[in-house]
Amino acid sequence: MQKDLTFYFLRHGRTVWNETGLLQGQGDSALTEEGINGAVAAGKALKEIPFVAAYSSCLQRTIDTARYVIGERDIPLFQHQGLNEQFFGQWEGIQIDTIRHTEPFQNLVKQPELYDQNIQQYNQGEPFSALAARSWQAVQDIIKVHQQGNILVVSHGHTLRLLLALLGGHTWQTHRQPGVSESLINCSISVVHYQQDETGGTFHIERRNDTSHLSIAVPL
Repeated sequence: MQKDLTFYFLRHGRTVWNETGLLQGQGDSALTEEGINGAVAAGKALKEIPFVAAYSSCLQRTIDTARYVIGERDIPLFQHQGLNEQFFGQWEGIQIDTIRHTEPFQNLVKQPELYDQNIQQYNQGEPFSALAARSWQAVQDIIKVHQQGNILVVSHGHTLRLLLALLGGHTWQTHRQPGVSESLINCSISVVHYQQDETGGTFHIERRNDTSHLSIAVPL
């Protein structure tokens, strides 16, 4: 079965918790004015792309971002739990700066395997291995539905950083190594082309963490 899809991955707009330095995870907070403006700017940058569908996580900040990107266009928007942000357990809602220099937090951002091994004593959150499995499955589920066309996917910083590494041929264990992935800016756009034939499917990353459109964001 032939498939030809282009994914446009977008991190959600900036939120109140982003501004105040709180660890968000599967907690949620509203988009700020900057976040709304960024989403609108992304929509303008993508206005000529004929999307066949849009997907977001089940968290409101991605749903709102997707709606601003879509604007008045008639593009169906669906939610998928596999696109939700990583769950940080007992850390959610706390000031990041209070734990930033601790060994557990440093393992979160630098040593995924050590983080997974010690997660129950750290914060009882979601392991990277589980995040990798569900985000990868989300993409596979989307591929099953569509034969060809452009797909908008609005998700989260940790989820997309890991997912893009996986689509680039890396593993959850290695995705935080230097040069493998990078922190994604709010409303940045990453483009991945997927082709499938009788021998299997392949992903090709065409753009990663593109923020060129954000320089033209204007207040509503």
